[in-house]
Order: sequence, then structure tokens, then C-alpha cells
Amino acid sequence: MPAQDNTEKTSSQLNKFKWMVEISNEKSNKKVSPHFTQPHERREEKKKKKRKMGSLIRMIITLLIGVLGFNTMVVNGAPNTNVTSVLCNSGVYTASDPFATSLAYVIAELETITPSRMGRDYYNISPFPNAFAYGHAACGATLTVADCDTCLAAARKIMADTCVSRIGARAVLYDCTIRYEQYPFSD
Repeated sequence: MPAQDNTEKTSSQLNKFKWMVEISNEKSNKKVSPHFTQPHERREEKKKKKRKMGSLIRMIITLLIGVLGFNTMVVNGAPNTNVTSVLCNSGVYTASDPFATSLAYVIAELETITPSRMGRDYYNISPFPNAFAYGHAACGATLTVADCDTCLAAARKIMADTCVSRIGARAVLYDCTIRYEQYPFSD
């Protein structure tokens, strides 16, 4: 029994010592040494660290998936060049007509400028006063420059094939539109 008394005294003294260390550490704002914490307290601290690390990893993975998902959504698509409508003006022009020169200028500028223009929406007018041509082209805002260029080329071809030598025409595709007229207009 005396050995047991010594064990109880030692345990009691150790608890008293831990209590004194905790009080002195609270006063000095120092962290309690892990040697004097209970094993279950150390396990809880480790669990908290793992949870923090796990949530950080989850946040990074979510961020990466979001960024990669957005990039593939924007970069991965091809323009939808399905024809919605093609309209032709009933008036015609001849190859020697000054309107032919004005029209060639307007169409070339629409195809060149629209894809890189903010909002992918562009109106223009030919600089030749003897026969003005007016034009407008637009692409869907989600299209890339290259996709807008591809869509407008398809729209121009469909419009030229359908409305040969017409003084006005419009091709509306799913992702873009192109139009020219001999008079000012707004879409």
C-alpha cells in the first residue's frame, strides 16, 4: 500500500504542476507546451490541423476545376453556322457599277474588323461617294475572335451564293449575322 500512496502523491503533484504551468502560461500569453497536455487534447489539435488542411486542399481543387471548366467552355466551342435566314433585296447591280467596288470594301472591312472589335458588333459605310454601301456584322459575345471570323466567312459565302448581284442582302446564322444595303439602316 505505501507504493500505491507514492503513485497517488506523484500523480497528484503532477496534476498540481500542470495546473500551475497553465496558470502561469495564461498570464504570460505563452502556449502551453505539448508535453503537458493530455493525449486527447493533442489528438484534437491534430484533427483540427487536418481539417484546416483538408478544407484548403478542397478549396484549391474547386478553384482549379472552376478555372479549367471556364476555359474549356470558352475555348472549346466551334461556331454554330446553321442558317436561320437569308434575305435578298430585289434590286440588282452590275459588275461595272461603282456599287460593286463600295460593296467589296464594306464586306472586307466587316469581316476584318468585327471579330476583334469589343462586343463583336460593327457598322460601316464605304468611303466612295459615287455609290455608298452600308454594312453591319455581329457575332455572339461568347465567340472567340477566330470563331467569329469563321462564322462571318460562312455567312458571307451563304449571302453571296444566295443573293448574287443584289443591292442589299442579309444572312443570319445562329452565332453571327452580316448585312449590307444601298441605304443607311440599323438592326
